[in-house]
Amino acid sequence: MLESLRWLGSFGGMFRFLNPDRDTARRKFTFCRFFLLRVRVASRFLNFLSFSILLCLHLFSCASPPTTARSLNRYEYQEAHMNLPFRLVFYATNQQAADSAAHGAFQRIEEINHIMSDYDPESELGLLSRSSGQGKSVPVSPDLWRVLERSWQLSDQSGGGFDVTVGPCVNLWRKARREHRLPEPDRLARARKAVGYRYMRLNPRAHTVELLAPDMRLDLGGIAKGFALDEALQVLRRNGITRALVTGGGDMALGDAPPGKKGWRIELAPLDTTNAPPARYVLLKNAGLATSGDLFQRLEINGQRYSHIVDPRTGIGLTDHSLVTVIARDGMTADSLTKVVSVLGPEKGLTFIRQSTQAAARIVRKPSDKIEFYEAGNFARYYTSDTPETP
Repeated sequence: MLESLRWLGSFGGMFRFLNPDRDTARRKFTFCRFFLLRVRVASRFLNFLSFSILLCLHLFSCASPPTTARSLNRYEYQEAHMNLPFRLVFYATNQQAADSAAHGAFQRIEEINHIMSDYDPESELGLLSRSSGQGKSVPVSPDLWRVLERSWQLSDQSGGGFDVTVGPCVNLWRKARREHRLPEPDRLARARKAVGYRYMRLNPRAHTVELLAPDMRLDLGGIAKGFALDEALQVLRRNGITRALVTGGGDMALGDAPPGKKGWRIELAPLDTTNAPPARYVLLKNAGLATSGDLFQRLEINGQRYSHIVDPRTGIGLTDHSLVTVIARDGMTADSLTKVVSVLGPEKGLTFIRQSTQAAARIVRKPSDKIEFYEAGNFARYYTSDTPETP
């Protein structure tokens, strides 16, 4: 009796108590239900999969066709920044995309100019210069830090052949060009006391800068333009434009080649002399190119020609009639290395290029009546005889 009551305590027990032979039938029934449930789930999955495939095919059929070289159009823009003409040449899919990218690139150049201009006393660079000799460690923006850090490294590597603290001497030579007379020796001597890259102390952890000597003035004219070119090119790339060239005052940063071309064909600046050799062209992509010399900015006094490039070791404008062209991985590197080679001269400058960089350099100079050529870093591999692409 007690055992019967236990079986009656549950549905399963009652089913078995009343008819033990139905246990097998119950298992078959449960299996059939399970099988039908799996079939139903599989059917729903197949319906969902079919719908998903059809939806994807519809979306792909409605999507825009992939961008090809044939669908790209050439666009050109020019604006004045840093007292120089900056020019953009690139290939984009439509006018709206091109206008937006160009606006962003020029905006970035202007932003850098507001940070690094030594003409504007209220720029970040100007405010930093005014802190010199006061024992202050000044926090600087990421942009200014990148340029100052690269400058200090290049100064150290070149033994002072490049030095952004040369500002006091540069100011004297700017005045000399305006007045057509050399700086007074005593003023030049005082200015030189405030020049020296080791007076610029950088703190990598805090990203602060301290200018140790009084009356220091930083001048980024030998590197900031190249940095601005690189940054403008990056803006274009972020907008999906990779086939691009950005120029500023003759220097340039280059992206991918134009459609159907192996590279951008660029004419090298010729030496301004009556017996100069024919122009040469180089074929470049994803690189930077810069040229420095006394082609446009110079001072002539008593038959002596002085360049606007000041030797930071002497405080005197260079007297070598030459043009230095550097091809490097980016615009900032090319821009700064032209100053190093110009200051160090052909022998030491090209040795520096061979031993310390992955760049290539070319020097054309006329110390007397004869034109001289020098090259380093396998510069010749960039030459091309094709008709130049108009940048």
